[in-house]
Formats: sequence, structure tokens, C-alpha cells
Amino acid sequence: MSLFWIVIRQLAEIEAMAASKKVITREEWEKKLSDVKIKKEDMNKLVMNFLVTEGYVAAAEEFRKESGTEPDIDLATITDRMAVKTAVQNGNVEDAIEKVNDLNPEILDTNPQLFFHLQQQRLIELIRNGKIEEALEFAQEELAPRGEENQGFLEELEQTVALLAFDDVTECPVKDLLDISQRLKTASEVNAAILTSQSHEKDPKLPSLLKMLIRSQNLLDEKAAYPRVTDLSTAILEDPAV
Repeated sequence: MSLFWIVIRQLAEIEAMAASKKVITREEWEKKLSDVKIKKEDMNKLVMNFLVTEGYVAAAEEFRKESGTEPDIDLATITDRMAVKTAVQNGNVEDAIEKVNDLNPEILDTNPQLFFHLQQQRLIELIRNGKIEEALEFAQEELAPRGEENQGFLEELEQTVALLAFDDVTECPVKDLLDISQRLKTASEVNAAILTSQSHEKDPKLPSLLKMLIRSQNLLDEKAAYPRVTDLSTAILEDPAV
């Protein structure tokens, strides 16, 4: 039985429980858990999916050798994808755009929002480096025409250009655009687009399953007291408070 259906079954059991809270002992709970059978191959596929999606190419290669689990894409493409992501994270947006086009020119041709955000990031990097005249020229020639066609782009452009209006950028209400988090946001968007172009999920499955586990426990808390996992990193069951 796959993890997805295990979670679904748990949700169904929650709905079927009586309105009053039921106390489930550790022994009872552990027996329920032991009755659930999970194939090792399914667990291995989850791990490989996470490594591939997040770009851990060396770990994915090693895991393939140790477990015999084959990735669903060529691992060589991970290196190329991570090169793009790293370029954006380092502020080398022009290099990132070139690398994306080398991978697949249709990615940017068919995704105007992604291309705008990359160009916006280029503008942010020019401002960060104090190239004010170049930033103004770039905004006018490359971004303003796109803003005229899209109200959302125009609003984002206006927010970015607002950085130029403050001598002390820490006083600017949109100063967060200069944070590294903005680079990471853009890099994640590019990473997701490349994965989609390769017919691969843009998000790993494992975090989604963990979220479903948390939601299942939150729902079950309303119906029963039972040994629950409070620390996902250890998955240790804590006895119910009764």
C-alpha cells in the first residue's frame, strides 16, 4: 500500500470515529502501525524523488548505486539545472538566462512571467551594485514595455524602481527586494519551470506527505488521545496526555 493511500485511510478512520474523544494506548497504536505494510521500493522512490527534485545529484547517484532505484530523469540534467539555480542565487542573472536557453529555449519563450521575473532580478542586481543610470535604462528599455502589456508586471516594476528613490535603502518600503531571499525566490521559480519542462514534478513528494501527516494528526486530535509524532526529524511517538 502506498503512503498516499495510507494517509487517505487514516483520514477516513478519523471521520468515522465517535464524537467523544477515545483514548488509544501505545500498545494499540503500535499494533495499528505494524499492520500497515509499506514497500521498501516505494520508500526508495520517495527518497529518489526528493534528491532529484532538490538537485542533489551526487547523493542521487550514490543512492541509485546503493538501492538500485532508478531516477525518472537523466541525472546529468540535474547538474545543468543546478547551474542555472546557482547563477541566479549568486546574482548572475544574464548567465542564468543563457543557461536556461541552452537547456531549452521554449522555457522562457512560453513563460512570460518567469522571463519578466528574471529581468526584474537583473534590474535589482544593477541597483544593488549602484549602477543607477544603467538600471534606469534597462528598466525603460526591457521592462517598461512588458509592464504596458501586463498590469501585474507594471506594479512589480514600479515597486522595484522605488528602490532608486531612497538614498538610504533601509528606509524604502520594498527594501526586501534586495534581500537574498528575493534571489532564492527567483531561483526557485526557475528551478520549477525547468522541472516542468522535463515532465517532472516541480515539488518533491515527501514534504507533501509530511504535511498530510500533520493534518491527519490535527484532525485526529479532535477525536482521540493517542501516541503522536511531534518531532518529524525523529518520528518518535509521544504518549497521549490523558
